[in-house]
Amino acid sequence: MCIVNNSRRLLLMLSGLLWWSIAASQQLQWNVDKAKINRHTAELVKGTGKIRWVALKPDRPSAIDSSHTPADLVFQVSLPRTGTYEMITCATTAQNLDSLVKIGKVETSRIKIQFPGQRPTRRIVFDSWNHSLQTAGKFDFSTTRQQVKIWLPKNIRLQYIAFRPYVPPAVPVAAQQYKPAVVPLPGRPRLWLNEESLPVIKSRLLTGENKTAWEKVKAAALQPFAFAFDPQKEVFYNAALEQAAENKAFYYLMTGDTAIGRQAVELITHYLVMLEFGNVKYGDITREVGRAIYTGALVYDWCYPLMDTSARRTLRYHMMRQAREMEIGWPPFDNSAINGHGNEAQVNRDLLAMSIAVYDEDPLPYRYASYIILEQLAPMRKFEYASPRHNQGVDYGAYRFGWEMHAAWLFKRMTGRPVFDDNIKDLPYWWLYMRLPDGTMLHDGDMFSVRAHRRAGYWKQPQTMLLSYAYADDPVLKAEFERQGGLPDNPVLFLLLNDPALKPDTSLASLPLTKDYGHVIGSMIARTGWNNQPNSNDVIAQIKGGGYHFGNHQHADAGALEIYYHGMQLGHIGLYLSYGTPYDFNFNKRSVSHSMLLAVDPAEPLLFRTEANDGGSRFSQRFPVTPQETVTDPWFNYGAVASAGYAPPSAAQPGYSYFKADLTAAYTAKMQQYTRGFCFLDLGRDDVPAAIILTDDMTTAQASFKKYWQITTCQQPEQTNTGFILHNTVNGITGKTHVNMLLPAPDNRQPDILSGDSATSTFGHPYVVNSPAVYRIMVSPKAARVHDRFLTVFQMARDNAAPLPVSYYEAAQRYVVTIGNRIVVMASGPALIDTAFPLTIPGDQAYEVVLTGLAPGCWNVQDERGNTVSVIDIVAGKNASSFRAKAGTYKISPGK
Repeated sequence: MCIVNNSRRLLLMLSGLLWWSIAASQQLQWNVDKAKINRHTAELVKGTGKIRWVALKPDRPSAIDSSHTPADLVFQVSLPRTGTYEMITCATTAQNLDSLVKIGKVETSRIKIQFPGQRPTRRIVFDSWNHSLQTAGKFDFSTTRQQVKIWLPKNIRLQYIAFRPYVPPAVPVAAQQYKPAVVPLPGRPRLWLNEESLPVIKSRLLTGENKTAWEKVKAAALQPFAFAFDPQKEVFYNAALEQAAENKAFYYLMTGDTAIGRQAVELITHYLVMLEFGNVKYGDITREVGRAIYTGALVYDWCYPLMDTSARRTLRYHMMRQAREMEIGWPPFDNSAINGHGNEAQVNRDLLAMSIAVYDEDPLPYRYASYIILEQLAPMRKFEYASPRHNQGVDYGAYRFGWEMHAAWLFKRMTGRPVFDDNIKDLPYWWLYMRLPDGTMLHDGDMFSVRAHRRAGYWKQPQTMLLSYAYADDPVLKAEFERQGGLPDNPVLFLLLNDPALKPDTSLASLPLTKDYGHVIGSMIARTGWNNQPNSNDVIAQIKGGGYHFGNHQHADAGALEIYYHGMQLGHIGLYLSYGTPYDFNFNKRSVSHSMLLAVDPAEPLLFRTEANDGGSRFSQRFPVTPQETVTDPWFNYGAVASAGYAPPSAAQPGYSYFKADLTAAYTAKMQQYTRGFCFLDLGRDDVPAAIILTDDMTTAQASFKKYWQITTCQQPEQTNTGFILHNTVNGITGKTHVNMLLPAPDNRQPDILSGDSATSTFGHPYVVNSPAVYRIMVSPKAARVHDRFLTVFQMARDNAAPLPVSYYEAAQRYVVTIGNRIVVMASGPALIDTAFPLTIPGDQAYEVVLTGLAPGCWNVQDERGNTVSVIDIVAGKNASSFRAKAGTYKISPGK
């Protein structure tokens, strides 16, 4: 009998789910001619055919803000079942929409809606995003018959309302059955601190820099915060109120002042009862939704002893009510937490904090949040951060990494042990290496810190730096936090994390000048120094290539080169103005806005809403969610790092930095083979501090696919007989980059400099941007061939300083380039140099010989008499070394 009853229940449940899923694809609609219209305030307006609208009478004001005026129209709605439904509205403006869009005056209009037993709510009915069709929101109905009262705004005509069953995000089977190995410990508090860390944080309040932050929190906590509570009214997001509740809750936790603690409980409870975001979707409103949930969770946990069962139930209900409105949804599986907005605060801070706070009463939220972070996010980041740079670029990388650090901290403070791999501690150093002397950063990914005027102040993400230095107990990162101005607007977080005994180390001299970023996101940054002041003479260069592509804010920039010397000399000229616009998807994120090679296949397919074929590497908006998917799906393969080796400069040995990547996989099938090599030379001079040798070897599937060697810049370049001269100026000091193109030969290359609107055009698709001028230098071989090679030397020189003489020759497997007192051997093709070769050293001076692209193993350097001058061990994956030599002819051969 029990088995029969359980089977019957299961059958009924499955049939209910089946009906709900079928019904969700349909919607029940009520046109306005079925509503009861208030003839004193509104009128039925006829449209074409059978279309009817209801609008306010011209002489009647809107009663949306009135609490006593009768509704303008009332619908009697009959639904098939009780439950949660989404309400849809269809409306238009009284004016012509096309003309409004043209002049940019589509205003947001709201209606007021009320259901029986529920308070009135204001919802968007027309705006510039979704125009006529709007999802008014999710509503819970305990009866199937509903009376829907509606108050209209001026200049809006309503055509119909509709309802469809709301289907929450599906929960993965693994998450349904998940039993987290890491769970909250008994006792309170458990958010940001526990019984063990609470006395430690208390003991630091009056020590060092913490004292000022504590005085600020104390003053704010003791200050009354006025808030009129009326559960029949709605309030919108109030950042000041949330900050007040957090300050008061923290003050209670530190002092035991129950009066202040009860103020925190009352303030956040009243606020969450009244808080309503409605159907606002613009401005990434989910971030504000999440902050409200997070503040509620802090008060719930920190003031737990001050609440009775009813108060806790109220807080849990309203936190969960808001969780359903987040972009990631509830259950939180509408987006991935690996990339996109789902990788921001939603799970890493807001829902995780809530789930930890309510774990005793409701463990289900923690099951979901911990599954996402422990089983999905942490393993993926362990894999990705093997290359200690962020795939989402400088700005979005710092922003999203900061939220991951929230998750790392919440778990660590809750249990006393970390759940993320230790390589999370190394990632923040990437931002130190990307820093430029003018306070900005090398470009990487979509950069919201660089605006249309292309000027940005001192780049900063101090909250991320606070979370990072405190987590790693790192004095160098703490100094960077202080250089960024600290975190004066969040003293509570500062007091939770800062250890005054950790003294900042302001010197970066201990850091290597070159950083190789490994094989997951292949790249290298080379610097001549750490003098990050506006008048610095340092050269900083970045080369990218190899690894994997992770979509979203990552650019199609395989092989991209950037050089800074008294300002950006060359690099990326796109601007991140708005996500997904034609300019963004066809220029800014694409290869055409970067300094890299293009090869145009006219038949190359266009993906991800793109309209322009830029000839670059594959543009992707897909992203992998597991390490296995990353390495096994060819879509994400963006080439491979072939070599990365460097020697730091010293008194005995000037420095070099060598990088080479096979970028074939970053392009479509139009590319049969493509490698780019990079050798950065620290010349140790004030007039010409650095030089770069760049090699490109490209074979396309057809000779007709035109190749473009391209560099992009923001200052008008000068064309010369040997190439180009770039320039920029910072703090009144001008730096120049002398570009000497050795291959193709002058008689076999066609140079072109694009400026004005043509510089932001993608082969026939113009994108006009209101910003200072940009320039694209494009060099194409005159003869159409499947195989082409490019060899270029860049010298960074002070304004009036002459560049150093450059000479070169080509022999089997190699180029030999001489610059000043350097002789550099580089592989001329995609393969490593693996056979013996002679090298002649002139007699005018001693030379530093830099050997790159050599096959791994032992190499022997012999003079003319056969004497061994040097034995060099070439390490696989580095493939470079150097030695000092006087005049003579040498034989360099593999083997001892």
